[in-house]
Amino acid sequence: MKNNINSIAKSQNSTIAKRFRVSSIISAAFAGLLMLASCETDLDKINENPNDQASVDPKVLLTYVSKNAFQVNGDNMYASRMMIGTDGENVYQYMKWNNASFDAYTTGLLNTGKMMQEAEKINNKNYVAIGKFYRAYYFFNLSLKFGSIPYTEAVKGESGITQPKYDSQETVMAGILSELKEANDLINTNDKIEGDIIYNGDASKWKKLINSFRLKILMTMSKKTTLGSYNVATEFASIANSQTLMTSISDNGELKFVDAADSRYTMFNSSGYGSSLYMADYFINLFKLRQDPRLFTFAAQTTGAKEAGKPVTDFTGYNGGDPNSSYSDNATLITAKNISKVNDRFYKDATNEPSSVLSYSELEFILAEAAARGWISGSAKTHYDHAIKASFTFYQTYVKNPGQYFSGFDVNQYLASPLVIYSDSDLPDVCLEKIMTQKYMTMFHQSQWTSYYDYLRTGFPKYPLKDGVPAPFRFRYPQAEYNYNSTNLKAALAAQYGGNDNINSKPWWLQ
Repeated sequence: MKNNINSIAKSQNSTIAKRFRVSSIISAAFAGLLMLASCETDLDKINENPNDQASVDPKVLLTYVSKNAFQVNGDNMYASRMMIGTDGENVYQYMKWNNASFDAYTTGLLNTGKMMQEAEKINNKNYVAIGKFYRAYYFFNLSLKFGSIPYTEAVKGESGITQPKYDSQETVMAGILSELKEANDLINTNDKIEGDIIYNGDASKWKKLINSFRLKILMTMSKKTTLGSYNVATEFASIANSQTLMTSISDNGELKFVDAADSRYTMFNSSGYGSSLYMADYFINLFKLRQDPRLFTFAAQTTGAKEAGKPVTDFTGYNGGDPNSSYSDNATLITAKNISKVNDRFYKDATNEPSSVLSYSELEFILAEAAARGWISGSAKTHYDHAIKASFTFYQTYVKNPGQYFSGFDVNQYLASPLVIYSDSDLPDVCLEKIMTQKYMTMFHQSQWTSYYDYLRTGFPKYPLKDGVPAPFRFRYPQAEYNYNSTNLKAALAAQYGGNDNINSKPWWLQ
């Protein structure tokens, strides 16, 4: 390794890029040492390897874990009826997915655990606190994806647990809430945080993200009254009323991309984005009906509109394909020059806007929903309006040349328009649909699978689905678990789904 992180070039961009490269190398060095709990390994032989480092600075692992966790996930865009493909049948678009992966255990949780171990050696509580956040983040998403998962015995191969038991979703969700509470208590302004590509070492912002993420978990569990010893609504109110939370887009839990090797936007130079990805009409029409200029940052004009010389801000120049139609039928719209591609900036711009796992805008929507449900006092409308304003501020801040899209736009007029205006006196379902629709409209290439899980949880917005093809509730477990941890997997399947590993089996959190 020719260059050390501490001697990297002076600019922030090159610093981040080098951290990405170095951390990837060190993470690979630890991969053999930190095998996933369900994989057998000869630890004695590995520990005798003179080429393996005995320890690594936690700042390097923090960089690697953060880079991995905050990437854009494009598959959700199909499932959430935002994009369509025209060169083949995308399984997410047509709601036909099957097995998913446990890769998060190896790419995220192992490195997180190692970072926490190394932090304890130097008595740095902040790396431990951030590690608890990442543990909560990974386990939360894994459980939403599958149902029951290994949690209490997970990532303990070094302790001899090679076939971890599965824990119920309730155990997982209650456990990660406790971990986040511990993280909030640990985070401090004394212990230095280096290698931080999210908040540049600002512990106060990590504290805001940790507490805001606690609210996200609790709201996602809105169908449940309790999680272990936690009362969902009561715990939500307690955190919202007493803990520090995000207050502006500068607090967003997001990764900013830079134009340097291994640091560029996730979809940069993607051949698929450049050739065959188009907008879904369901998503586009929400913006057209509301005369919402954020559309222009997401979609490209149709070829017909370009040839006709229509201005970029002419809503009639945008059209999508039906996510339920065959990909070949949607391809005919290309020939007709009447379908919008995904805006080419997503694959031509090396940086684009940051990728968030939880933004201030999303938090305000969560608070709006909590107020609408009566979990917290105050006006849901106030939070709703703040959420929408924050989303516009985000795009006006990060999208290049925003004037070409937002010139003359008045967000207050937008908030007062018939399809957008929110009234605290409306019927509960009307309020919920308004909140969830606008929340959905902020999540193009943001917050990973959140928009889809919100749909499963609330039924809003009302996705167009093909007759006889319901929206799946979950993914099937990885084949590797059948091969190497079958006894525990089968016990978990029997407890949850009557032994059936089916994408249409409803997990506990949705019952």
